Amino acid sequence: MTVTTADPSIMAPAEWRDFLALTKPKVMRLVVFTALCGMLAAPVAIHPVLGFTAILCTALGAGAAGALNQWYEADLDARMKRTASRPLPAGRMERQAALHFGVGLGVFSVVLMELAINWVAAAILAASILFYVLIYTVWLKRRTPQNIVIGGAAGAFPPLIGWAAATGGLAPLPIILFALVFLWTPPHFWALALFVHKDYANAEVPMLPVVAGEAATRRQIGIYTVPMALAAIAPWPLGLTGAVYGIVATATSLIFAGLAARVAFRTTGADDRMRPEKRLFAYSILYLFIVFGALVVDRWVG
Repeated sequence: MTVTTADPSIMAPAEWRDFLALTKPKVMRLVVFTALCGMLAAPVAIHPVLGFTAILCTALGAGAAGALNQWYEADLDARMKRTASRPLPAGRMERQAALHFGVGLGVFSVVLMELAINWVAAAILAASILFYVLIYTVWLKRRTPQNIVIGGAAGAFPPLIGWAAATGGLAPLPIILFALVFLWTPPHFWALALFVHKDYANAEVPMLPVVAGEAATRRQIGIYTVPMALAAIAPWPLGLTGAVYGIVATATSLIFAGLAARVAFRTTGADDRMRPEKRLFAYSILYLFIVFGALVVDRWVG
């Protein structure tokens, strides 16, 4: 498939909305929320101004990673219906502008984090940006159906960043939260991949449904849901959280498991609208918001 791009000589200057779209604001909401919850769940209180600065740096870092991802994948985005309207494939912005924006935003976020907060949080933020851009986007995504499995670590860094911003170090609880998001990522993205697999196939991205088929993808969703649920519940029996978190995490994980089971143990007909997959994908986002929110409430109650 031939990808056409706008002539740079006649391209109008990009608007602020285009630069905002580069940062993937919908994805950023979950990044910011999990980082904030990691910070608020820490045993050390952080000054509100410093806390705001740390969350701002996290958001800017996530935006930088999103911008660099779109810069590198402009050709893929142009071949997928779901992403064809993004600034670069739609011809509203030059690729070099996206590259400069992403690099500048990333460097600024890490330097500000180091100067205003601490070097541990800055180092984790830098690692998260580099992992998403170099490991996931450049190395994994076009080469292996395990791209989401390994690349899931990129989205699991925010709780570590928030905790490190407040404490200057790490502890078992944020590491378990990292594992939770890491294990949550495959069923979350594979549910999406099941009902947009034609997009990935057209772009020749080796997502699991394209390479291994729907049946194998459904099984993997069911398999990954089990350790994900265990990671979500683990802080309670380990004494790292109280009953408020434990009860909420258990209940929401059981709902997640039920939805995942409906996806894992079903066949797809020719006129299937993928309703169970769409429900699982939508709930998976709500699930993290609820679990991490319960963590903060539990901390305040405790």
